[in-house]
Amino acid sequence: MILWNGERDKPEHLAETVFWVPQVEDSTNLAEKFAAMPKLEVTQLTSAGVEDIVAFVPDGVTLCTARGVHGSAVAEMVLTVILATLRQMPHFVEAQRQGRWEPMEADDLRDKRVLIIGAGDLGEQTARRLRSFDADPVFVAHTARDGIHAISELPSLLPEADVVVLTVPLTPDTTGLVDAEFLARMRDGALLVNVARGKVVDTAALLAELTAGRLRAALDVMEPEPLPADHPLWKAPNLIITPHAAGSIAKAGPRAFALVNAQVRRFVAGEQLVNIVKGAY
Repeated sequence: MILWNGERDKPEHLAETVFWVPQVEDSTNLAEKFAAMPKLEVTQLTSAGVEDIVAFVPDGVTLCTARGVHGSAVAEMVLTVILATLRQMPHFVEAQRQGRWEPMEADDLRDKRVLIIGAGDLGEQTARRLRSFDADPVFVAHTARDGIHAISELPSLLPEADVVVLTVPLTPDTTGLVDAEFLARMRDGALLVNVARGKVVDTAALLAELTAGRLRAALDVMEPEPLPADHPLWKAPNLIITPHAAGSIAKAGPRAFALVNAQVRRFVAGEQLVNIVKGAY
């Protein structure tokens, strides 16, 4: 095994590397790193997102993600912020902080229509948890298939949704997907939850809707990120912000490297790898 942090001094035998596991969020000098490993066959990520690395992966190198590793934790965060918003938890936490006994009528998830934009592992895990609360999850993906609506149907789907959850990967098609027109189609009081990527949402457009008091939101990812201390989102009403923390749980590392271990074993044995997003091993 070779450990390399990408610095100029390269470890011995780096050029012989055939299986690479990048550090989490490692998106610097990728072209140089790939060039330093001319015999590379497989790049195995410990995250599900590929937008920072996929364009740099050389032809002939197989790129695999950690699909399935982080979905349960992120889906739990989705459920947490939906319930917190509907049950008015920010209000009660603030009342507790100020020593005020202030009952308030809240809402529940039963019969709520939840539009999940992104029908991958995270979307599936989110839907399964929502059903246990008697909510009605509805899937949307790039193209329609059995039980899944096409993204072109959003204009008719958005006005009927109580909650919209973003779980899509960041691509040219999804960058800026949630713009002013998208938000304007959401019904008054609807909740937007983003656990995808910050650039999927037009920050200025969302801020305008929050400031007007028409929509609610919960953002685990945002643009820019990290969010500057003086950014107006911090003071926006009806908003829960978490600092890209949905997948930050104690078991995240062990689960990711259990997948890495299994993939290395498959590679050595000449077996089919899983979670391939580019190339074919």
